[in-house]
Amino acid sequence: MSNKEQVIEDISRVIGYIKSEELSREDKDRITKETVEYFDSYVSPGWLKYRKSVSTDAAVVEWSDEGAYCYGLNGEKFIDCLGGFGIYTFGHRNDEIIDVVKSQLDHQALHSQELLDPLRGYLAKAVADITPGDLKHCFFTNGGAEAVEMALKLARVATGGRWYISTIGAFHGKSMGAVSVCGKDGYRTPYTPMVQQVQHVEYGNAEDMRKAIKNLQSVGEKVAGVILEPIQGEAGIIVPPKGYLKEVRKICDEYGVALIFDEIQTGMGRTGTMWRCEAEEVVPDVMCFGKAFGGGVMPITGLICRPHMWTQDLIDNPWLLGSPTFGGNPVCCSAALASIKYMIENDIPTACKEKGVYLKEGLEKLMEKYPTLLDDVRGIGLMLAVEFCQCEVGYDVAKGLFKRGVMTAGTLVNSKCIRFEPSALISEDDIDNVIERMDEALAETKKSFSL
Repeated sequence: MSNKEQVIEDISRVIGYIKSEELSREDKDRITKETVEYFDSYVSPGWLKYRKSVSTDAAVVEWSDEGAYCYGLNGEKFIDCLGGFGIYTFGHRNDEIIDVVKSQLDHQALHSQELLDPLRGYLAKAVADITPGDLKHCFFTNGGAEAVEMALKLARVATGGRWYISTIGAFHGKSMGAVSVCGKDGYRTPYTPMVQQVQHVEYGNAEDMRKAIKNLQSVGEKVAGVILEPIQGEAGIIVPPKGYLKEVRKICDEYGVALIFDEIQTGMGRTGTMWRCEAEEVVPDVMCFGKAFGGGVMPITGLICRPHMWTQDLIDNPWLLGSPTFGGNPVCCSAALASIKYMIENDIPTACKEKGVYLKEGLEKLMEKYPTLLDDVRGIGLMLAVEFCQCEVGYDVAKGLFKRGVMTAGTLVNSKCIRFEPSALISEDDIDNVIERMDEALAETKKSFSL
């Protein structure tokens, strides 16, 4: 290893930055320089090049946040319309959620792994209370892909099937099972062969789903589960036709297939209802949750399933599904409990619905004004996307927004789109500012691209 004294000295300096109430100009310059250098050398050599929508000529290092805003090390202020891909529904560093987490840290952070940790039980009951139908049994994980992995495994245990049906354009994470059910070649090709018994069908087309299941089961291949996003997020915020989810539910019941909804991005109020499946009056057999579930403060995800999914095998061997060391730990559970309380008391779903209508109207007016640049505006609540005529135009507009203090980014599967997923705490004044600044960015891009 490197010189011990040097390692201690370097880390002590960084801890000093963390604890400092105010950094010197020299400290800020050094942090910026070292952040760029260390990202390129130790984190990911391709990361700075990948971030097409922001200028790396004068790197902005994020340092603090609150409410609807992110702040750079040198005081740069951004209206956050990226929302951490849906994490910050309740705002950045929500005081009520942080207060609960700090209180939990005062007496325990992680659990023993052997004794009964009470917050996991309280949180599981709370999730059962706020989810539709008879969803009841919970399993907590750390990241979205891990929650999807557990849902896929649960479908096999519960049904005895081996095949999965997913959709073109789907995004469910990048671990081996999760990426197997993803719907973009770029994320799957480097890892083939992966989970082999996966078939992809057109999203929004229930007959495609029916044919796939019927054909497989006709030749003796039992299907374990169908996995769907109620609204596809990384595909560019694709809302399926009304009635699609109900019809898929009907098909799954007909063939004895578990229906898995990935509500990791759509849940916790973001689309105008607590869970998107509620808007369609459909109850899945398994539902994954995450993103905003930890209140934008702690990382916690998981799944909840209907009682019939928790089979005798799982009762006999509670470790069969999985045993994540940090899953459902006390400090993360405290954040999730506080988030649920905050969501209900402040009617976050309604706030997302109303502010989403206002933001979408502004974006649609821009589409009318710039028809050669913008092809579509779509989405529900505060889960919106703008699709551009070409990828490079979208990158340029996002870069123009960044330059004007608005944070956004593209969707991972459809690079022609940029997303608008701000906090439910965003004000109408801030929405007006976003539209005004996007108008300026669009005008600049239109001129530079001669559109």
